[in-house]
Amino acid sequence: MKDILSAITAYRQARGWTEYQLSVRSELPKSTISSWYRKNMILTIPSLEKICAAFGITMSELFAEGDDPVALTESQKLLLDRWSALNEEQQAVIFQLIGNMKP
Repeated sequence: MKDILSAITAYRQARGWTEYQLSVRSELPKSTISSWYRKNMILTIPSLEKICAAFGITMSELFAEGDDPVALTESQKLLLDRWSALNEEQQAVIFQLIGNMKP
């Protein structure tokens, strides 16, 4: 799986931006961005959306491995939208449900 914090760092450095400049452009507090790196946190979907908007890229581009763009189907986009609205307990229930399914 791609290291998203490393990808964000690469995009930021390619533009010559500091963490502060990214925070201004993404409208996220600098303390939030700094804590991602200090605590190796997983970003929320809304935060990722703001970061991608600041860079002028799609989330597919951010998550793409190598030079291959990732294209999501409409049902995958809907699934991600609904997933981001769930709390941690609800997400755990969904993971448990999926884990019990047979392919």
